[in-house]
Amino acid sequence: MPEGTVQPQVSVIVPAYNEEATIREVVERLLALPIRSEIVVVNDGSTDQTGEILASFGERIVLVTNPKPSGKGNAIRRGLPSATGQCVIIQDADLEYAPEQIPALIQPILDGQANVVYGTRFLHGLHPDMALPNKVVNLLLRFAVKVLYGRKITDEATCYKAFREGLLQKMNLECQRFEFCPEVTAKAIRLGEDIQESPIEYVPRTKAAGKKIRWTDAPEAFLTLLKYRTWKPGK
Repeated sequence: MPEGTVQPQVSVIVPAYNEEATIREVVERLLALPIRSEIVVVNDGSTDQTGEILASFGERIVLVTNPKPSGKGNAIRRGLPSATGQCVIIQDADLEYAPEQIPALIQPILDGQANVVYGTRFLHGLHPDMALPNKVVNLLLRFAVKVLYGRKITDEATCYKAFREGLLQKMNLECQRFEFCPEVTAKAIRLGEDIQESPIEYVPRTKAAGKKIRWTDAPEAFLTLLKYRTWKPGK
């Protein structure tokens, strides 16, 4: 970070693939947040107008471009070296999650009360508009974390995962696709971190509206949780 520059309170990493319908609004709402933020958007090989829309924001955002689609996990990894904030949080490029919830989510980290905060969609039960297969998968992921790691987490697959600066780098992430979530969950626990959960609101997006993750991605998530069961830092 250049000398004299004030460190952002949060770096928001936004992986984006063919999100021309929502990306402008997502970025505008992130830029309007009442906190010192750094918006790192990774255009993951989009073939629609996503790249052009992002370019229009100029220096107001940090834009990383992958020439070809590489997957959500890889896009996050590409954006991570550009993150200079006191904490890092992930924001999907659609509008399932309202960016205005970010300041409350990162506050425990800024206050020194937590190193990892997840925004949970399910603290008071599963969302009634979520597809049944997705409900089943989320319940099974919750159970898998409890069995494999002895931790109770109500929403392992939430997009809103916030980490104190430097913590993600310690994890030596390997994720390529949607296994980002189980990998960071497993490694955060293996690093001895408590995962604090804070309730959030969200609006489920349908496949027709562009939702990319499917319930069929679940086996990879469970295998990832199992894979890192004995992971140790530095490996």
